[in-house]
Amino acid sequence: KLVGFMYGWATLAVIETGGVATLAVAFSIYSAALFHFTPFEQKVIACGVIALLTAVNIAGVKKGAAVQVVFMFAKLLGLAIIIAFAFFSGGVQALPGSQSLPTPTTTFGSFGVALVGVLWAYHGWHHLSYAAGEVKDPARVLPRSFLLGTGLVVFVYLAANFAYLRVLSIEALAENQRVAHKAMEILAGPLGATLVSVMILCSIFGALNGNILGGARVLSAMARDGMFFSAVGRVHPRFETPAAALVLQGVWAMVLAASGTYEQLYTYVIFAAWIFYSASTVAVVVLRRKLPQVNRPYRVWGYPVVPLAFSVAALAIVANTLVRSPRESFIGLGLVLLGVPIYFVWTRVTGRTSS
Repeated sequence: KLVGFMYGWATLAVIETGGVATLAVAFSIYSAALFHFTPFEQKVIACGVIALLTAVNIAGVKKGAAVQVVFMFAKLLGLAIIIAFAFFSGGVQALPGSQSLPTPTTTFGSFGVALVGVLWAYHGWHHLSYAAGEVKDPARVLPRSFLLGTGLVVFVYLAANFAYLRVLSIEALAENQRVAHKAMEILAGPLGATLVSVMILCSIFGALNGNILGGARVLSAMARDGMFFSAVGRVHPRFETPAAALVLQGVWAMVLAASGTYEQLYTYVIFAAWIFYSASTVAVVVLRRKLPQVNRPYRVWGYPVVPLAFSVAALAIVANTLVRSPRESFIGLGLVLLGVPIYFVWTRVTGRTSS
């Protein structure tokens, strides 16, 4: 129960709220490319978009899902435009960088640090599982959705990165924070860069909505199990959504967005999240031994090698991040470990077992 509580607490403290905050900060960064906002105004924009989408998701699951579908297509359209321009424009030469790479040679440690950003790009693939209770025939729908969704993301990301590398050298990629904007500026001029920046904003907006939609379900489930304030688990009588959980998640995400940079925030998220991803895959092995009689509609391919190999790889990523980005890692770890005393105080006050 302690480990389960710790995951729920980490979701609130850093994993989902940090993911929401990171996307909101990214939204403000691309907004600044269009409107030249000051750093303070960017923070206001980041907090404002969190508040807006929190309100949309309180208003109903269907409204949140509709926003998700619309902006998903906008995201794919924007990436398709970049890919098409990069591959079908004649005479394209990669823009050289003005400085050498920060890390001229690749080591295991530098590869691991770079991998944190890659893992951030895929963060959120599991959010559908949070809404499994609201999905028809989840035993069939969820595995297919995860496989198809993740496969599509892999294809799109690889195609987009090949497109960027046709236009920008590795050194130029390292120098530019808004890579898609810079690539289209070279390919199609300022108008093309502006168009793609708008598309990227749509992409981030949709991803942000998905994180807000999914993350609050964990807090709501904790509360229904008696491991968090009961009000957080209540469903709004009119909108039939976990309104209190959404508000709590939104408020703390705004605090994080106002206090951290993009790189700091996604490092918090990945470091904390991958500790629990490692634990969850080990749990597959443990639960098969402890509860062999439980019905399992889906069984892991390559069991037990696949879950154990994944767990070891996840712990290696966590350890490398701790060594290479100690400040961000210790902040993320501190926020997670804060859940331990909170758990024991909670169980003492409420009289629930802490075993």
